[in-house]
Amino acid sequence: MAAPGTDLTATTGRRERTGWYFYDWAMSAFSTTVLTVFLGPFLTTVTEIAAGCPLGTDDCTGRVHPFGIAVAAGSFYPYVVSLSVLLTVFVLPVMGAVADRAARKKPLLAGAAFLGAAATVAMVFVTGDRYWLGGLLFLVANIAFGAAVVVYNSFLPQLAGPDERDKVSSRGWALGYLGGGLLLAANLVAVMLLSVDGDDQRTLDIARFCIVSAGLWWAAFTLVPLRWLKEHPAAGAATTRGNVLTDGFKQLGHTLRSLKAYPLTLFFLLAYLIYNDGIQTVIALAAQFGSEELDLGQSTLIVTILIVQFLAFGGALALGALAARIGARKTVLLSLALWLVVIVAAYWLPAGQPLPFMLLGAGIGIVLGGSQALSRSLFSQLIPHGKEGEYYGFYEISDKGTSWLGPLLFGLIFQLTDSYRLGIISLVVFFVVGGVLLAFVPIRRAITAVGNTPPRLL
Repeated sequence: MAAPGTDLTATTGRRERTGWYFYDWAMSAFSTTVLTVFLGPFLTTVTEIAAGCPLGTDDCTGRVHPFGIAVAAGSFYPYVVSLSVLLTVFVLPVMGAVADRAARKKPLLAGAAFLGAAATVAMVFVTGDRYWLGGLLFLVANIAFGAAVVVYNSFLPQLAGPDERDKVSSRGWALGYLGGGLLLAANLVAVMLLSVDGDDQRTLDIARFCIVSAGLWWAAFTLVPLRWLKEHPAAGAATTRGNVLTDGFKQLGHTLRSLKAYPLTLFFLLAYLIYNDGIQTVIALAAQFGSEELDLGQSTLIVTILIVQFLAFGGALALGALAARIGARKTVLLSLALWLVVIVAAYWLPAGQPLPFMLLGAGIGIVLGGSQALSRSLFSQLIPHGKEGEYYGFYEISDKGTSWLGPLLFGLIFQLTDSYRLGIISLVVFFVVGGVLLAFVPIRRAITAVGNTPPRLL
């Protein structure tokens, strides 16, 4: 947050904000093309090959044995997602603490983003039955993705004042959905033009190169924010020659000990971690659900995700405008009620019929961007000045692509029942519990408790 009396709008220009928006444009290629569409079905197919199921086999019941542990081929990807997030629990808060201590944040953003992009491009080597390589590269890419978002989010309080933050955050999310949608549209054209009916290996290869394209997009457009963003050293930034990483660990320890001083911020964070875990699980596993349970082709899945992307662009802006009228928290609670409708409807979707799946995707698109953008800006109001990176490190544990309880529950239920439908309906608990907790957070009191000025509407 800005120090008292600081006029953020006077020091932050349109060019800098646009540069910040463009990192969402850059990274959304990974969350859309990789996490939402291609990686789940791709890595599941590679795992099924490793489990002894011929390419194109329906209802594979084979097992793989990473580290000697028997894992159902259909559960491997959800388990890897959960493992990646378990690891980020340790990495992201430290990354946030380092960002708060560093005099320059942009090198941290560059390092994490380029590492994640490189791991994504390296998916080109995941051929044959190399499911373990795909899992390993995904771990690196997803952890680096989360680390970069921690640094990216920590710029938000320095780019907008309390009453502007919902609008700025919503614009970033909206541009991200637009960018991710454009790359996905290009990949859809590639799938339609290059696929050959009955040639499952060719389809698998196309998916692999679509994943690689997301890494290239991510790396290329990260250059824009690195050029246009300015450094805004926080009051606690390192001013000595000490080791920033060591100081970051020390500062993180201090923050963990002092968290009890802000119980309402923790209460909001708990609510967010729960309901957004459900959102991220739907995003990460929708393609796997559509292909494995509903028997929908890859073209149908991509068209549906495109519908989600472009409606989410408008939805983020529309819910941002609604928040300006009724407040961010009320808008988020409304979106969570709509998410419940989406989950229940998904359970009843008929197999082999693309239209109902696409209509459901339209419903997701309307509420997706706004619920996430407004949660991010709302949380920015609850962070003590100078602690933006650290607190967003905890927040990012359940942000884009970093859910873990949902995929773990989904994978366990599939392992026990061989039913993706039961896995989907189990996610209702995240939206109910998270929404109830959010409803009980006294937001205005929470904002003043950390020394910040509340916006006019909440």
